Amino acid sequence: MGIFERFLTVWVALAIAAGVALGAAFPSAFQWVARMEVAHVNVPVAVLIWLMIYPMMVQIDWSAVKDVGRKPQGLAMTVVINWLVKPFTMAVVGWLFFRVFFADWVDAQSAQEYIAGMILLGVAPCTAMVFVWSQLVKGDPNYTLVQVSVNDIIMIFAFAPIAGVLLGVSDIEIPWNTLLFSTVLYVLLPLLAGWLTRRHLLRAGKPVAAFAGRLKPFSVAGLVLTVVLLFAFQAQTILAKPAVIVLIAIPLLVQTYGIFFLGRIMAKRLNLPHEIAAPACLIGTSNFFELAVAVAISLFGLNSGAALATVVGVLVEVPVMLSLVWWINRKAG
Repeated sequence: MGIFERFLTVWVALAIAAGVALGAAFPSAFQWVARMEVAHVNVPVAVLIWLMIYPMMVQIDWSAVKDVGRKPQGLAMTVVINWLVKPFTMAVVGWLFFRVFFADWVDAQSAQEYIAGMILLGVAPCTAMVFVWSQLVKGDPNYTLVQVSVNDIIMIFAFAPIAGVLLGVSDIEIPWNTLLFSTVLYVLLPLLAGWLTRRHLLRAGKPVAAFAGRLKPFSVAGLVLTVVLLFAFQAQTILAKPAVIVLIAIPLLVQTYGIFFLGRIMAKRLNLPHEIAAPACLIGTSNFFELAVAVAISLFGLNSGAALATVVGVLVEVPVMLSLVWWINRKAG
């Protein structure tokens, strides 16, 4: 493990501080960058995420992908956690905190919108960032690819119905262009680039592992720069509403850690090996925040409590996922 990976938590902490400081100092510049969107997907962030996951795609051994079907338990666990458990526990946790625990501090309308934003996060399992977390915990890249692919297919059909039921909206409008564009941008294109690169390396007789190792610092740099941008985009909100940010973050933390440890219990019961269990737990824990933010803005408006809750989900996710990566590696070591 190189210096980038060994001190990743430090780099991310510095990136968070730098993002907030830069966003506060140069708000107009980052507002301009935030407007660089295609189908509600921010292009600079997409490029950085692409940079993150491309090195992992190079390492996928396509000849081994067919063997995933011989170990279906991990895939089944991912589907159950993401689609039969997580959306509903997120709704319950949101209701419990904002309708009961925080009822005296938050008005009813804001509470409803915060719960809605949490639900949208819960119904959107992670896609791109999973490859980063999987690599950091030494997960099986081939199995991770299949898990993400299955989630993407299910999301196309299940996102709107589940979100509609939990939000109590019968005609929920999902920005399908955002969903499809994100899937192509974050999965299909880097997957194709990785396959072509691996094919070229193998034909040239060059070691794939050595090439991927040289790209690792760029992958970590993409993660750190993504954090800088995300926190810079939301610097004004973070500084203007710190108390609200904390109130939203608390149930999100409870849900995130709760789902992770539920996954760990299931993985142990199924006797899943580390390289399958670790990514499976992290897939269920993290969120497809790009889609959640886009849908919240589309349904409730840019300045709504729902949009704010999805943004807080973005702010909470990276530090939380890094803590879980550290915990997994500590247990594995």
